[in-house]
Amino acid sequence: MNEILQTIKQFCVKVWNIELFGSVTIGSLFLLLILFASVIIVERIVQKQLIRRFLSRTKLQPSLQFGLSRIIGYTLIAVGFYVAFQLVGVDLSSLAIIAASLGVGVGFGLQNIINNFVSGIIILAERPISIGDRIEVAGVAGRVTKIQLRSTTVVTNDNITMIVPNADFISNTVTNWSHGDPKVRIRVPVGVAYGSDLKLLQQLLLEAAAEHPKALRDPTPVVLFTEFGDSSLNFELGVWTQEMTATPIHFTSEMNFIIEQKLRENGIEIPFPQRDLHVRSGLPATQGLSGEV
Repeated sequence: MNEILQTIKQFCVKVWNIELFGSVTIGSLFLLLILFASVIIVERIVQKQLIRRFLSRTKLQPSLQFGLSRIIGYTLIAVGFYVAFQLVGVDLSSLAIIAASLGVGVGFGLQNIINNFVSGIIILAERPISIGDRIEVAGVAGRVTKIQLRSTTVVTNDNITMIVPNADFISNTVTNWSHGDPKVRIRVPVGVAYGSDLKLLQQLLLEAAAEHPKALRDPTPVVLFTEFGDSSLNFELGVWTQEMTATPIHFTSEMNFIIEQKLRENGIEIPFPQRDLHVRSGLPATQGLSGEV
């Protein structure tokens, strides 16, 4: 029995000491994987404790707290991986040549990933967008819920999660409704029939803006006469609100309901395009048949 155990032990030691490349053995590679996993676990714990116990007690904005915790976490992973290589005995200088040769080939294949990675660092450093901001970029509109080094998670008003590459925030024009002052002016177009009482219309539109609970009183709403249309006199009701960062479509819809009710109650017509068709009676005079004298 002892001989069998001794044989198994010798076999395990032999396998453990098999060299893969350079001074790296199967045993050291296995130990390196354990150290890598330990570094990642420690980084997750430190990052959570850093946000909950330290950064949450500061006066920093939540978005800045998140960005600092991510940067500290990535730094901890980089340092931890370097220490793990040193503990296992892997000479990083010997890997420099291999890394350089692989970097040329892999670099072409990972251009997009590296671009998104660098863009993620720029976003965390400059903070053009933050957690909780309502943004529009590359046809995607919604609220930012997570910023990672490769991509950013955006949740739309329909509760659809969109994964947007970070490079889109650097290379494209980004509309950030929450950046700086969250107040925006929403323009609600209104068309009324020719001959309507415009003074009454102006009064009703201002009353509609005053009745909406999420319309701001300061700056004051304004009614603009935009144009003489083909079928209507066109106006715009400019209303200031902070709802563009939350539910802009709901705000505009509720405002349209209020305006429509007021116009209907006061007899102001909302026209639709019409066309008049004129039919002429009689037939055109016919000419004689060809060949007739």
